[in-house]
Order: sequence, then C-alpha cells, then structure tokens
Amino acid sequence: MTVTEQRSVLTEDMLARFDERAPQYDRENRFFQEDFDELRDSGYLDIALPVQYGGPELKLDEVNKLQKRLAYYAPATAVAVNMHLYFTGMAADLLRAGDTSLEWVLREAANGKVFAAGHGEAGNDLPLFLSSSSAKRVDGGWEITGHKIFGSLSPVWDYLGFHAMDTSDPDAPRIVHAFLPRDTPGYRIEETWDTLGMRATASQDTILDGAFVPDEYTALVCPPGFAGAGLFQLGIFAWGLMGFAAVYSGIAQRAFDLIVEKTPTRGSVALTRSMAYHPEVQHGVAEMRMRLDTIDAYLARTVSDWASGVEHADWPVRLVSTKYVCVNAAYEVVDIALDLSGGAGVFKRNRLEQLFRDSRMGRFHPANSMLTHEVIGKLCLGVDPDEGLRWG
Repeated sequence: MTVTEQRSVLTEDMLARFDERAPQYDRENRFFQEDFDELRDSGYLDIALPVQYGGPELKLDEVNKLQKRLAYYAPATAVAVNMHLYFTGMAADLLRAGDTSLEWVLREAANGKVFAAGHGEAGNDLPLFLSSSSAKRVDGGWEITGHKIFGSLSPVWDYLGFHAMDTSDPDAPRIVHAFLPRDTPGYRIEETWDTLGMRATASQDTILDGAFVPDEYTALVCPPGFAGAGLFQLGIFAWGLMGFAAVYSGIAQRAFDLIVEKTPTRGSVALTRSMAYHPEVQHGVAEMRMRLDTIDAYLARTVSDWASGVEHADWPVRLVSTKYVCVNAAYEVVDIALDLSGGAGVFKRNRLEQLFRDSRMGRFHPANSMLTHEVIGKLCLGVDPDEGLRWG
C-alpha cells in the first residue's frame, strides 16, 4: 500500500473533522460514533487484513505510523481503534506464520465485524497470563463468568476477545482465550466509564454470568503464566502495546507542536522579546524534543524488527520495555508542555488541557510500571516468572 493509498483511509479532511469533534466527545463523555463511522467507511478498520481478505495487509510498522497520525488529532479514537487492530493484526501475523486458527477472525473482520478487548480485570496485574474470570467446560464449549473492565468500543463491538481460567483440575489450571459474540445471552454491559482522560472510548465494564461460548470461537487453551505463552500472546502484546506507544507518541508530538507554535506569540513584562527567548523555555523545548526523538527511534526499531520477522529471543522484554519507555517519555513531554503553557493550559478551551489528561491514561495500559520492571528484571536475571511465590 503506497503512502497515497494509506492517506486515502485517513484523509486530511477526516482528520480535521476528528480534531474538531475530539474536544466535544471529551466534554460530553460521549463515544466517538461519528469518527468510528468514518473510519469504518474509509476502510481504516481493515488496514491490517491480508490481501486475500480485501485488506492492504499493512504490517505493524505501517499501522503504527497511521495510528500515531490519528492520535495526533483524536487520541481517544486512536486508542479505542487499537483494540480492534490488535486482534486483526495478530490474526494476520498468525496466518503468515502458517497458523490458520484465527483465520475466521480475518474473514469476519472483512465482513465488517468489529473486535474488542475484554482482558482487563480489577486486581489482575498479569493480563492474558492469569484471570479472575472462570471458564467451566460444558458440552460444545465454555461457560464464562467474570467481570471485565476497560472494554473499549463497548457500543460497537461484534466480538469481545477475552480470557478466563479453568480451574476444574487444581493441579493443572488452564487459560481459555476466546471470543464472545454480541448476541450471546448471559452478559451485560454496565456504563461505568466517567474518567480523567480518554473519555470518548466508552470503555465500559462487561459482566459475564454463565455466558456460553462455543468451541468455534475458542482461540486457544493453554497453561497459565509464561509457560503457556506463544505467538498468540506475543502477537497481542506486539500489536497492543506498540499501538499504545504510537497513540501516546502522537499525543506528545501534538503537545510539542502546540508549544512551539504558541510560544513566539507570548510575551512577558520582564522581556523585550517573546517567551521564545526565555532560556528556561528553550531548555524545556529542548527536553521535549529529545524525548520525542527517543520515542521515535525506540518505537521505530521495535516495530520494524517485528514486522520484518527478526527473531529476538527476548521479545517479551523488548515489547514491554518499548511501551514503558515511550509512554513515560510522552507523559514527560506533555508535563513540560503544560509548564511552558503558563496558566492558559489549565482552561478547558485549551487543547493542551485535554492532552494532559489523556496522556495520564498511558500508564494504566498494560504493562504498567510494576509489571514492566518485574518481567524485564526476572527474565534478564533468569528468574522463572511463573514461580508460585512471585517475591520472597
């Protein structure tokens, strides 16, 4: 897909409309329905689909660039769409590796179906690898009970990708990864989403109460923890975490550009020229720029290696590290931008105020700081991350 073709699924006119609507969605705590409809109509939701399923088959590095561009104008729209893309992107990677188990996901996405993530659970800091939700084996499938949180795309998903734990054999528990069709009885969506930032994602809670999921929608049954990890989990981490990094990179770039654009027009009674000549303002802008360069270089290397099929033995370390470094550097860029904005930055009419709040949410996406340091530290030191006692 050429650059021109990529621009056709995310045009300047679309971005201008998204930019105008983003503050409205935020203020009203309203789902980005109009943005979503435009993105679906343009083919943006299909960008990771293989050619045989009608898509341009963009790989992770190319999708990442588009997601950053979208997030620059509409962060909440981008982070919610990421939940769909990380399933279609992961399924496409599996197919390229010769695994056809999720080919049906690509087929359904090609038919316009929307996928969303149901991996968040309160009190579970090991997403994908452990679960507080239960999976009970029944004839033809699984009966699922649990409470999922942070369910972005709640108003529009057709399939909710989730995981739950089968503990029928206490000595050999299993994680069940599957997809819940929207017309399944036995679940409900509770509208709990009223948050600091990323308000337009409508990431509501989903309560499953004995919902039946047939075997045909079961993607994988595996041991819990890192012992059961394979390309399925690694693919979700690659597409999910690198997608988050791209979104918060876009936020940071927008904050930087706003400051660089506005500062030469700001004055002070203590200066004869604009605030651009204040040494501490120059210092802050330099710090922002260096952090942006760090984000761009780190993220580009990781997604390029993944898209090219580089076989790093330490992919889990690289993925969680990249997300952590990029999101935290973006957080710092926006903090500096707010400092340099002066008092104007605290007003709702100032776009920087929304960017500041949206950027706060990056640290809540997995892997959070504690899990990132645990995973990297243990794997580098040769400590088994699946030990019964995680510490001590």
